[in-house]
Amino acid sequence: MTKSKLIKQIALFAASAAFMVACKSGGNPTSMVPGKESTTTGVEYNAEDGFQVNDYAGQPEGPNLVQIEGGRTVLGSFEEDLLKTGDNLERTVTIQSFYMDETEIANIHWLEYLFYIQKDSSQEFYESALPDTNVWASELAYNDPYVEHYLRYPGFRYFPVVGINWIQANDYALWRTKFVNTSLAVDAGVEVPEGGGRIPLESGVVLPNYRLPSEAEWEYAAQALIGNQWLDENQTHKRLYPWDGHALRNPYGKQMGTFLANFKRGRGDYAGIAGKLNDGAMITTYIYEYPPNDFGLYNMAGNVNEWVYDVYRPLSFQTFDDLNPLRRNGFLDEENKYDKKNYQSIIDDHVRVYKGGSWKDVAYWMSPGTRRYMAEDSCTATVGFRCAMIQAGTNY
Repeated sequence: MTKSKLIKQIALFAASAAFMVACKSGGNPTSMVPGKESTTTGVEYNAEDGFQVNDYAGQPEGPNLVQIEGGRTVLGSFEEDLLKTGDNLERTVTIQSFYMDETEIANIHWLEYLFYIQKDSSQEFYESALPDTNVWASELAYNDPYVEHYLRYPGFRYFPVVGINWIQANDYALWRTKFVNTSLAVDAGVEVPEGGGRIPLESGVVLPNYRLPSEAEWEYAAQALIGNQWLDENQTHKRLYPWDGHALRNPYGKQMGTFLANFKRGRGDYAGIAGKLNDGAMITTYIYEYPPNDFGLYNMAGNVNEWVYDVYRPLSFQTFDDLNPLRRNGFLDEENKYDKKNYQSIIDDHVRVYKGGSWKDVAYWMSPGTRRYMAEDSCTATVGFRCAMIQAGTNY
């Protein structure tokens, strides 16, 4: 039995048990056990031509997603501000529970995407979705094999896709939502609208949208401070990286001394000395490499940087909502202040944040609070992404 089927069976069992308890005790109706009739009109649910209330056993399990339990945290750079940007000041926020991909999106996932959109979409859209493999090219290096092989050669299947700009990543999330929800609806016997129309959320079998995580969600998930809880709402310490301590090597067990992420140790040192390579990867590496953090997320430091949803502003955190903060445009910090037209800045409403550090970055950038930005239509060999999703129907 697959994990997905097992979870569905457990959910159905829980719903049945809840229904039996409600019937026995005459308990109040709930989302999973709404009762046979309306508590305000007294009219029976699901009668012929009446209001239909579908079965619901909780949000379905989304492929590759893990739950990130929300809560209060202090976001902001815990690393010394070497560039003196002051663009990620510490502030207390609350992040609602959500889901995030346990891994970065890999080459095989992108090739699957290209396969289906080539069948179902226009040639123009297909071509717009192709990664820019020339991000590997350099006039002063022999990286030519990566240009040709990195995306399509089977040996790189489960390496993170790169050469993807923010717009392409966002398009992938939209396609993934439609594709996964169509599959869930078909499996549940729910009619799928012709032409790929919206499958009603009321059906109870579809997922909320896959999307890029907000910067706050990404940073919170990378910190994974749930592993530092002590007694009642006490956290013993913050984290400089997605693991404990200031060291970059594993301090425990058989893996003692091995690096915990894929990064550039120093000038010209991408992987160490033959016979005992330090992080084992001169470029990107396997998306399940290195131990996951306490939320179960792999490579939240190093390997590739990751796009997040937010528009970049250096002063984003002087004015912000402290519940689920997100900067989606230049509200209260308009782009005309930055004078991009006269080349005084590159900041506008089409510049997006990326985070996490990469195989080509030094350890400084692997601290969750550090942040950089790039035009949303630009891409490099060091930036990839993963998706997130709200946890629907819950207040925590």
